[in-house]
Amino acid sequence: MVSREENTDLDSDEEIPFSSSPARRKVHSLDFEMGHMHSRSDVAKSRSFNFMRISVLRSIYIVLIKAKINLLLPFGPLAIVLHYITGKHGWVFFLSLVGIMPLAERLGYATEQLAFYTGPTVGGLLNATFGNATEMIISIYALKNGMIRVVQQSLLGSILSNMLLVLGCAFFTGGIIHYEKVQIFNKLEFCSEWGQLLQQAAAIVNSGLLLMAVMGIMFPAVLHFTHSEVHFGKSELSLSRFSSCIMLVAYASYLFFQLRSQHNLYSPVDGEGENNEDSDEEEAPELTQWEAIGWLAILTAWVSILSGYLVDAIQGASDSLNMPVAFISVILLPIMGNAAEHASAIMFAIKDKLDITLGVAIGSSTQISMFVIPFCVVVGWIMGKPMDLNFQLFETATLFITVLVVAFMLQEGTSNYFKGLMLILCYLIVAASFFVHVDPSTGQVVENPYDLAAE
Repeated sequence: MVSREENTDLDSDEEIPFSSSPARRKVHSLDFEMGHMHSRSDVAKSRSFNFMRISVLRSIYIVLIKAKINLLLPFGPLAIVLHYITGKHGWVFFLSLVGIMPLAERLGYATEQLAFYTGPTVGGLLNATFGNATEMIISIYALKNGMIRVVQQSLLGSILSNMLLVLGCAFFTGGIIHYEKVQIFNKLEFCSEWGQLLQQAAAIVNSGLLLMAVMGIMFPAVLHFTHSEVHFGKSELSLSRFSSCIMLVAYASYLFFQLRSQHNLYSPVDGEGENNEDSDEEEAPELTQWEAIGWLAILTAWVSILSGYLVDAIQGASDSLNMPVAFISVILLPIMGNAAEHASAIMFAIKDKLDITLGVAIGSSTQISMFVIPFCVVVGWIMGKPMDLNFQLFETATLFITVLVVAFMLQEGTSNYFKGLMLILCYLIVAASFFVHVDPSTGQVVENPYDLAAE
């Protein structure tokens, strides 16, 4: 009996731990799973943090360190320091101008990276827009300070430098490199006859927009210098604002024409796509979409800050360097501000891609004349500044003759080094003219026969 009771006791004693083991196992398993989940989440967080840190450092290296032109980036902060320490406007202007060059180039690079995700058509429009962002920011700062003539002359200088200097250097360099053949543009070698008609139509539309811009700029100047205004000083301003609104509508229609009506123009044809397979495979985005957008915002903000110091130093630099403000605004500002754009146009000409070169030079001139200039007039209208399209008789005549010269050069659809040399020499004449030109609106002209005749 005792053995049976002991056995039953032992059995009962042994049954307790065995009956409680599943609960303990569940508790231990839950603790292990929770700890494992926490450890996995910590590992995931650390991995994501390390990945973000590596991607940020990689992005900073690509944008701010990798390119050789970034060696000029310290000139911008140095200009700001000299502005507050010495107040020497000549050095501040020069260093600000040099410091803006790499920023303009990096803006173009970030736009090209974003174009990988938006497609060729939208990417081309973004490239043209942010390519002229420097001019727009400088113009807005100058408008805010009431420097209307600086705005007009700097925008005019951008058009002249793109159409004469950039296109001339590209034609000259491309003609020297490819001297054994004639370079052809506005015509695709492997496209169909319909594609050629579309290319020619796009070139004609571009030329028509430039002539329309010349007409919009010429009429206020002619109205002013013929003294045929109904209300002196008011009619030309009203005409300029009305013409600017019309030009903005025309440019918006041009964008719609590019994005909708002419979408086949930007889609690669079969032959061209087969020939460019290798180049497409080689080109890949180095930045993500959001990295490109973030860098566009950062670089635009830095250009805005540096442009303020640049505009403030223009008049002082003119006095210290003994240079006319017109020469600084028309020649120096556009050359330095568009230096990266100039280099890309020449590079495409060397690669025998003159269609892209024309898109950089003529397309940028079209956007400045049909969008940036009217936009500045409207912004000045909002600010209460009398910004108009009266670019004075000398500047308007220079723009008109430049458009005619370039139109004749592009008429044949071919380029060579002699055409490039002619365009460069024309630009040198324009630069010399503005070096000896005194702006009549500044009141520095001692004897002006037109003013004496008016009196």
